[in-house]
Amino acid sequence: MTTATTTPIRRDVDAALLTASDEAVASVVLDRLQLGTGRTFEVHDPATGRTIATPPDHSVEDALVALGRADAAGRAWAGTTARHRSDVLHRAYGLLIEQQERLAHIITREMGKPLAEARGEVQYAADYVRWYAEEALRPSGNYRENPVGGSTILTTRAPIGTTLLITPWNFPMAMATRKIAPAIAVGCGAVVKPAALTPLTTLAVVEVFVQAGVPEELVQVVTTSKAGPFSAALMADGRVRKVSFTGSTGVGSVLLGQAAEHVIKSSMELGGNAPLLVFDDADLERAVEGAVVAKLRNGGQSCVAANRILVQDGIADAFVEGFVERMRATVLGNGLAEGVALGPVIDDRAVRGFSRLVEDAVDKGAELRTGGAAVGGDGHFFEPTVLDRVPESAEIAVEEIFGPVASIARFGTEAEALERANATPFGLASYVFSQDVDRAFRVADRLDAGMVGINQGIVSNVAAPFGGTKASGLGREGSGEGLEEYQEIRFYNLARG
Repeated sequence: MTTATTTPIRRDVDAALLTASDEAVASVVLDRLQLGTGRTFEVHDPATGRTIATPPDHSVEDALVALGRADAAGRAWAGTTARHRSDVLHRAYGLLIEQQERLAHIITREMGKPLAEARGEVQYAADYVRWYAEEALRPSGNYRENPVGGSTILTTRAPIGTTLLITPWNFPMAMATRKIAPAIAVGCGAVVKPAALTPLTTLAVVEVFVQAGVPEELVQVVTTSKAGPFSAALMADGRVRKVSFTGSTGVGSVLLGQAAEHVIKSSMELGGNAPLLVFDDADLERAVEGAVVAKLRNGGQSCVAANRILVQDGIADAFVEGFVERMRATVLGNGLAEGVALGPVIDDRAVRGFSRLVEDAVDKGAELRTGGAAVGGDGHFFEPTVLDRVPESAEIAVEEIFGPVASIARFGTEAEALERANATPFGLASYVFSQDVDRAFRVADRLDAGMVGINQGIVSNVAAPFGGTKASGLGREGSGEGLEEYQEIRFYNLARG
């Protein structure tokens, strides 16, 4: 369903910005491991389709060598003091902020998001490093008396061991630091496999960690186009004691099967199908703004993006009019171009998927209010799109969209809204807009989701536990809970005379 676009698109990039971005990409050290047979794969700029780097395509054998290095370095790192690890992470935070512009350019070039959003991601990612620099100094433990007497019970926490960290392409820096920082904080070595679509940011970030004082071999970045054989080999190796994965539920299920076979502690942040509920008593302006943010942040390429916007009948027409107006005003184009608020999507497969979903919804009775078309020319662009009165039979009503296409449906009662919101195997994030505090919390309590945004379109915060229920995953990242994912509880029973 590719038609002539009605949305203006900005492709012209200021020469100084392009030069800065080229220099930023060129500065990435592509082969820290110094392994491999010379095979490489291409990384493309989604705004132009052009190749911007050719990192090494590491083999399974390379990955196992990297694992050995990380494991040995981790054993030594575990013996350092919490103060030392904290100081190193604080230095890393400072360096990440100093290099914010360079890192933002790398993110924009390999992932496509507008430069302003990329700068925001650098800050968000660095905040995880600072948070875990502080959490490193607050290890939890306990002291209690044996209830029947005769001994004292002591509990403490120890680093779990070598970790396997697998990160996605949509937030290439934040998802890396959210995993690497707590591993470093507690004393673990790590092998990191970034998505093949966006490996450059992770390579750049780990270089910054090394500059800050992290031992060179402690965090090993393996770049590969063969994710399946890589994960299977490392998950079968007894040195891996923890896996943290962010990505699709299908891949997460495979990894969980491998983890079960070898009893590996697992954190899984998987797919989402977030409902966004707007009740008649919502503040209309706040609801429209929150819905736009929840839908278009990162171009909609987020597991917590508003996937199903459900609006109560009394406010629906006014909400849709305001929402459509905001979506129509969104400037589409190359993330390096001035004024762009919506960049390209990650690849052509995504573009084709959006076209299919829109066509199916319209065929089944949905009203196309704006957008709906792929944009021709270089790069991978899709118009900001709004579908209203989407029937429950439409594919878009059940599939994770992962792009700038909004699906809106109407509801009559609170009970109906909850039933439809929870009618999904996923349970990552949800959103509620209502000025009635009792209703807002009553609905939030009944939503099957690990996170609920109330009267706002952003739920993520470094101080909060990020994660979901049901098919959306296991475990939490961020907050103090995120540190515990990389630790084992140990118990000592001290006899008392």
